[in-house]
Amino acid sequence: MENTLDTIKSEFTFTLKSIYFNEDYIPSNSTRTTTNFANLARGASRQENLRNTINMINNRFNSLANWDNPNGDRYAVELEIVSVDIDIDGSGTVFPSIEILKTHIIDHYTGKSIEGIVGNNFSSYVRDYDFSVLLLEHNKGQDRFSIPEGFGDLHGNIFKHFVSSEAYKQQFNKLPVICLSVSDNKTYQRTGNHHPILGFEYQPNDSSLTEQYFKKMGLQVRYFMPVNSVAPLAFFFFGDLLADYTNLELISTISTMETFQKIYRPEIYNANSVAGVCYKPSLKNQDHSLTKIVYNREERSQLAIQQGKFAEEHFIKPHKSALDQWSANFALRLK
Repeated sequence: MENTLDTIKSEFTFTLKSIYFNEDYIPSNSTRTTTNFANLARGASRQENLRNTINMINNRFNSLANWDNPNGDRYAVELEIVSVDIDIDGSGTVFPSIEILKTHIIDHYTGKSIEGIVGNNFSSYVRDYDFSVLLLEHNKGQDRFSIPEGFGDLHGNIFKHFVSSEAYKQQFNKLPVICLSVSDNKTYQRTGNHHPILGFEYQPNDSSLTEQYFKKMGLQVRYFMPVNSVAPLAFFFFGDLLADYTNLELISTISTMETFQKIYRPEIYNANSVAGVCYKPSLKNQDHSLTKIVYNREERSQLAIQQGKFAEEHFIKPHKSALDQWSANFALRLK
């Protein structure tokens, strides 16, 4: 397909679709199968997985939002899976670029639905390509690990373009917050800074490739260990994490993403001991508990490579020249 920079500049558009994450959820064909929510909705245990996950999220939310909540049952969290398709040339042919979660807080006492945070989980085929195809091929046969030139530039510019787009602004009132696991390659030091919901802040001993990658998306990061958690979480955000979001909004993100991490990284987030002042996460930690939720971590890693190759075949290679031009032009406009 022939593309030009001018075509992309005028026609580069996003279309948003959404579906609710509940025990009847079935992933769409365009959803990455390694995504937290899609991975749970597969196999013989799918409905039990989904039901147990939702219960864990709600229980965690109520444990944190414990004021005016004597029975610990005031709130429930509804999760909306938002899929973002991208059309780069106005042809109507779209590629599934981004998938995020939007939280909604149901207050059973008042009957109101309170808007939560958008972001939370972050899914991207192009990120799979960057980490599971491009980075691996770049380092194949090399003695020392290195990063390809311009690594993450295209992905970062697509994300910044999406967040500044009318499609985003029409749907969401606040900028996104992405919540991820800490890195098992770093050591974290607890500081004296304490937030009533986010808990103690931790500082890493070094920057990670994930941090650098998300920085190209325009996001900064802070690490906090929420009240009654056993390990810090990484919060990627624009603006001021502590001032821009309400306590209930922050709790919706913590309860959702900590639940997913307990399922996928129990060695860290379902450990039987709490992170100390100096904390080194380990996926080899044997002193942890398993949830009743079934998933296959090895399959998840294999699928990431498959999905990266899908992005390469259907998005990166067919449009590489035009995408490179668009990304370079977009970066210049930001300066």
